[in-house]
Order: sequence, then C-alpha cells, then structure tokens
Amino acid sequence: MSDLITLTVDGIDVSVPKGTLVVDAAKRIENDIPVFCYHPKMAPVGMCRMCLVEIGLPMRDRATGELMTNEDGSPQINFGRGLQTACTVQVSPGMVVRTQTQPVTEAREAVIEFLLSSHPLDCPICDKGGECPLQNLTMAHGNGNGRMVYTDKMKQEKHVPLGDMIFLDRERCIQCARCIRFQDEVVGDPVIQFHNRGRSLEIATMSDPGFDSYWSGNTTDICPVGALTTADFRFGARPWEMTPVATVSPHGPAGSNMTFSTRIEAAAGGRTVIKRVMPRQHEIVNETWISDRDRFVHHFADAPERLRQPLVRKDGKLVAVSWDEALNFVAEKLNGLGGAPVAGLSGDRVSNEDLFLFQKLLRKGLKSNHIDLANRRMAGGDVVAQVGVVHDENYDYPQRLGQGDAIVVVASDLHEEEPIWWLRVKQAAERGATVVVLNARPTRLDSFATYALHYRPGTAVATVRNLLSSAKVKVDDAESDLVVAAQALVKANNLVAFYGAEGVTYAETEAIARLLGNLLLLKNGGEGHVGRPNNGLIPVWPHNNTQGAWDMGVHPAFEPGYKPVKEAGFNANEIYAGVAAGRIKALYVMAADPVGDGLLAGRGQLDLLVVQELFMTETAVLADVVLPAQSWAEREGTFTSGERRVQRYYPAVTPVGESRPDWQILAQLGERLGLGKPAFAASLVFRDISKAVKSYKGMDYRTLAQVVQQWPMVSDEALYYGGTAFENRSGLGQQCPLTPPKEPFVVPEVDEMVPNGLALLRAAALYTPGSLNKYSPIIAKRLARPTLFVQNADAAKLGLAMGDMAQVGVNGTAVSAQVRVDNMLPAGVAVLRGVPYWPGTAVADITKIEQ
Repeated sequence: MSDLITLTVDGIDVSVPKGTLVVDAAKRIENDIPVFCYHPKMAPVGMCRMCLVEIGLPMRDRATGELMTNEDGSPQINFGRGLQTACTVQVSPGMVVRTQTQPVTEAREAVIEFLLSSHPLDCPICDKGGECPLQNLTMAHGNGNGRMVYTDKMKQEKHVPLGDMIFLDRERCIQCARCIRFQDEVVGDPVIQFHNRGRSLEIATMSDPGFDSYWSGNTTDICPVGALTTADFRFGARPWEMTPVATVSPHGPAGSNMTFSTRIEAAAGGRTVIKRVMPRQHEIVNETWISDRDRFVHHFADAPERLRQPLVRKDGKLVAVSWDEALNFVAEKLNGLGGAPVAGLSGDRVSNEDLFLFQKLLRKGLKSNHIDLANRRMAGGDVVAQVGVVHDENYDYPQRLGQGDAIVVVASDLHEEEPIWWLRVKQAAERGATVVVLNARPTRLDSFATYALHYRPGTAVATVRNLLSSAKVKVDDAESDLVVAAQALVKANNLVAFYGAEGVTYAETEAIARLLGNLLLLKNGGEGHVGRPNNGLIPVWPHNNTQGAWDMGVHPAFEPGYKPVKEAGFNANEIYAGVAAGRIKALYVMAADPVGDGLLAGRGQLDLLVVQELFMTETAVLADVVLPAQSWAEREGTFTSGERRVQRYYPAVTPVGESRPDWQILAQLGERLGLGKPAFAASLVFRDISKAVKSYKGMDYRTLAQVVQQWPMVSDEALYYGGTAFENRSGLGQQCPLTPPKEPFVVPEVDEMVPNGLALLRAAALYTPGSLNKYSPIIAKRLARPTLFVQNADAAKLGLAMGDMAQVGVNGTAVSAQVRVDNMLPAGVAVLRGVPYWPGTAVADITKIEQ
C-alpha cells in the first residue's frame, strides 16, 4: 500500500493510507473512539461530538520550515486549545492523538448527558436493548448522573409508521442523521429528511408511499438507538434470546451474505423460527447492506401452505403416503417405461448439490439428456466460465472501480433485478468510472451513466455487435455516442460487462454474451480485460443459482463442468412440445412450475409426472407423485453467484413436516434406480461436485467456511461503529477460476424481430408477485401491480390517459393494467411491469377498458 502515513495514537504508532480519518486509524489498532453519527461507509459530518479527542501536530519553524525538536530530539507537538472531532480530521505525518485524557473524558460524559436529557430510559422494553450503541456507550462513558429537570423532558410520538416496513419512535431518536445520510449518500433514495428545528427536530418521510426505497431496512441496522424498527420484528424478541445462523440470499444472483436470527417459539409448536434477517459482512459481495427483498422475503419458508408429506395419486386423488411408498412408486414407474423418453426440468433456486444429483439421476439413472431449466431465460453460463469477472481477494483494502475504469450494462434494469449490483455500479460511477447503458428504454441507472444509449426494440444484438466493431478500430473524431462509448470501454484500465434478458430472447442473450466476451478479449495494445481483478463478464441471472445450474450440467448439451455430451437432448421448449405430442412419456420437475408459468399446457400425454416442490403448485396439482422438499432455511448447501462465487449456507430452522432436502430425495431415488448407496450429507455430494467440475476443484465445506479480517471492522463489541450487521464468521466462499478461451467466441447469427408498430417490453420489478414474494405479508402492499407505461404521443393514438385501465394482449393471454404516461420513454415503445416474464419483444395489442 503506497502513500502510507504514520501517526501516534495514545503512544502507539500506526501507518494508514493517506486520507484516512483519525477515528479509522485508531480503529486499526483496536483503539475504539466512540461515535454516534459517524459510519465508515458514509461521509463524516461531526454532528454528535462523541468522538472528540486531542490532536497535536508537529511544530515547524516559520522561517525555515524545519521541524522543531525537543532536547531529546523528538518533535515538538502543538495540541492547540480545543478538542477536535476524530471523524472529520484526516491523518497527517507525525500527528499525535490522545483519546484518554481528562478533557476527552469530560467531553464524552457531557455528550452522553445531553443525549439522555430527553431520551426514554426504557432499555428493558426497547427493541435495541442488548445491542444498543447508546446503551453500551452510556455504560462505558456516562457518569451515571443527570441534571436534566424531568418536567422539561420532551414527549413525542412513539409509533410512527414511516412506511409499511419501518416504524419510528421519535422519543428515542438522537438526530444523528445516519438514516437520512444513508438514504441520500449511499443508495440515492433521499426519501426521509429532518423536519422542524431545535428540540422539535424529527424525521419525516417525503415519499408516497412512505419510505419508498428498496433499502429501508438497512436504516434499522445503522440506527445507534431503538428509534427505527422493522414492522416484522418490532417487539418480536430480544437479541440475547436469538441464535445467529449464516445464510445466503435465495433471491438474486449477487449472493448477498445474510444472517438469520432464530428462536424456539411455543406459538410455532416448539419449532425454531426465523425472527429477522440481517446483513452479514462481505466487502466483495454486498459489503454490509442487503435489499429489502433479501431482508423481508423469507416467510415462505414457514408458510402454512408448505407441503408436509409425500403424495401419490390414487383413484384420481393425491393422498398422503410414506416416503418409502412414494419413492418405490416413482422408481417402479420409471423402471417400467421400457426405454421410453424421460425428461427433467429444474428451477434455478435450488442448491448446487440438488442440481448435480438431478442431472445425475437423469443422465446416469435414466439414460436421458433431456434436461434443462424449466424457464430458460438467459444463455451464456459457459461464456461466463471463461471470461467472467475476477475479484482481488483483498478484504482489508478492497479494490473498487473508479476513475479510469468502465462498466457496460446491456438489456438489464439492475435496480429492479439485482439492487446490490445496481448499488455497486452507482458507487463506481460516483468514484469516476465510465458507465455505458444499452437498453431499449430508460432505467434508473441512466442518471448515473456517462452514456445512456437506447436502441430500437429488436436490435439489441445488432447494437452490441456495432459496439464491438467500434471498439476494434481507432477513431480520432467519433461520429456517434456509440463509437465514443466503445472507445471509452476498450481503453479503460478495468472493464466489467453486465448483460440481462430484458426485451431479448434466449438466443439473443447467447449472442450478446459472446459479443461482450469478445469485447473483453480485445487487447488494443493492452493486456485485455480477462483474468485480471475487476475485469470480466457478469450475467444478470433471473435467480440466485442459475450459474450453478449451468456449472452442474442442467443443460441438454453438456454435463457438469461443460463437458459436451455425445448426443444432445431436448431443451425446455422441445420438452414442452414433446409432452404435448406424446414424445415424452415421463417428466420429473424439481423446484419449478411450468404449468403455472404458462410454459406447459397441462400434462399432455405423460404416463408419469413427478413434482418435487415446496408448495402445491399448478404443476403439482396435475402430478402423479408430489415430493415435499425443504427450503434453503432448513438445510445446508451451496449457491454459485453470477460472479462465480461458491458460497455455503447453513440449516437454521426445524424442517416442515416430513419434508426432505432435494439432494436427499434424489439420492434415495437414485439408489432405487441402481446408482449405488446414497450420500448421507450435503458435504459429501459437494465432494463429488469438486471432482466432476474442474473449476470447483480444491473446494469443500471447510474451505468455503474460511474467513479473514475485513475492513471496516464489524463486530458485536463495536456496534456503534458499523451498526448491527453481523461479522462474517461462517465463510467468504471461493470464486471459481476461469478457463480463458484460446480464440474469440463464435457469435451465432440471430434473426432479431423488429416490431412493426408499437413495441411492447416486459420490465422487471423487484416485488413482482410470485411463488416466494406472495408469502411475505410485510411487502404485500408493495407488490407490483400490472402497469402499462406509454409515451404521451403513443397514449394519445391509443386514446389512453393517466390512470386509465387497458387490456394488453401478451402471447395469447390478456392482462388488465393501469396506464401510466411516461414521456421519458422513446416513441414507439410501451412497457408492461408487474407481470410474469416473457421472452423478447412483442407487438403491442392494447385496448382501453371503458369504466
């Protein structure tokens, strides 16, 4: 680390990078200077004055500029007259800091006394009790006596809803502004502000609906008192009653690290239940933040609708049976097919262990390569394995993209699809990185983009192809923004490329992935952007373990580790057609609902339909056998993020009913089909994965659980510093190594369809109603309703106005949607939000619904 500056804190020398604040320098040597308003992820403001210290600087001769020394040769230090805030002063060479002197002690006592003058002393019933920075710092630095006249105490509201998810106790607020600054500085949602002045100062929401942000829950973590609480945990349990269990997000492809707080409850029949979800520090993945979807959408794991027993169809009805009867029935039916075609469809939310044994069951047990993801939205997992992003595993001083670096985002609305990645791109832009956004419509990222380029729907591949062509040549006077953007990308020190599936088909995503891969491979006089830290391709996968599904070989053309099969099987679309036509006789569906998603029209001419699920889905209703699986909260396993980081999660709650882990069900069924003795632990299945998949070699559950010290330091002992985010003691995971290609990727020709007339795109929404979101009552009011966005001129042609209801035809079905006129949209483009996914771009079929 260059530009190190050495200073002395309470007699101990410490060397830190230039620009470091005194409070952080002291923290490096475990000298905890108390703070309330300061947070290491936000700009300092020096509001609370709790961090006052004595700061001395070396004295210099005014005439010569030389250091003035004492008789013993040590530099003379001038401490000045007053105390200074350690959170606003940057270190300088030779600085001397004193944190334990009498003036400092008296200042801290005074600050605590002022804060407690109107603060309720109700720690035993406060939600923050037991993990409260004010409580802890009062015990450490308060003098135990208060001089405030009790009758002067301010009385304020104690149950103020800032929104559906966050409640404010105005009496407990110490006006540190952490929550306000977080929403403004960190996530760019300035939806809460201070209102009034003096002792009447209070926090108020400035949005409709209240506290309209995907990050609101983080304010409760960084609040240094019990002023902000979440609706689902308020007065729910005490911190010392709960057991922390590490986990990973089951929703998005970033793989956010989280911690369950669990407790055994009589109301749940003595079962262990999840009381809350908190962020777990991982400076490379999600730092100390999680989105509200990750925080609040966990209730599905304990939903009353969960399947609890195996079911077999008898006399036309599904009836409960034992596990042995159900598994024997499935094995007997599969063995009796006489070589008839069998297919398997899986979801991409389940673990690597589940997916590995799923493809093994199909390929080895049933001799079938007809295996695929049920909802195949995006291609490119094989490309990502070769040119994916690489991280510098430096958790002390993590490298962040900034000045001189570049990011390109294609066909994705990161804010709605994976907020953590949106946040990282936003922050990189604020540090000076060049951001290029290519999409058919404006997204929230446009306001942070250096170049926001909107292509005509149906021309995404052509646009990326032009971007690549423009990057290959040297241009002195660029004729278009696309050329300028391409030159900026290829000349960047570091380059990261994101791609998604908004408005494009599966085949088009494959072409885009390969084109972006070739962009990263360009050297242009340099060393290219593959295999170096902070460079590479990131797919915005629809779910948490789509990359894992590709790695595990849930694909008709290759086995685990991308080994080509001798004869490719049917892909998902061909399987659906085969079921309808009678070419497929048996179908095994795991963690997917193709009927409910509109991909499969009934069970067709199947002789056997097996469904392995959490809930009685529309597909399960038609099944011959339904096998109840455990959720990720009830078992252990691994997920692989879109950045190819393999991470481990742990069992947290009591399994529901007789449900079993997916991998265990598959292993026990495999034994009945002649695949040998089943593994008795997920770790043993992962051991087989590490043997079969080259990029997982050397990994096991122990290596995935390894941790190192991260900066900033987050711990139970210093809640006032980093908030109540959990220290990572359960594993940072491991990133899969790349196998770079020897030649540029061959890009398939794709027939793109440019709609003739008004083009209709489906836009993602973080809270789109679905199989998991609908079980979380706290976000019920935030679930996205079908909404049609049209530009003013297009609305006029259709006879639509703001607030009208319209019927929108999509792939043979009709959706009723409320109309929103949005003049930010390009002419000729309509956007439908709050509806299930469909691929590509459709020709708009829109009619007004007369009220």
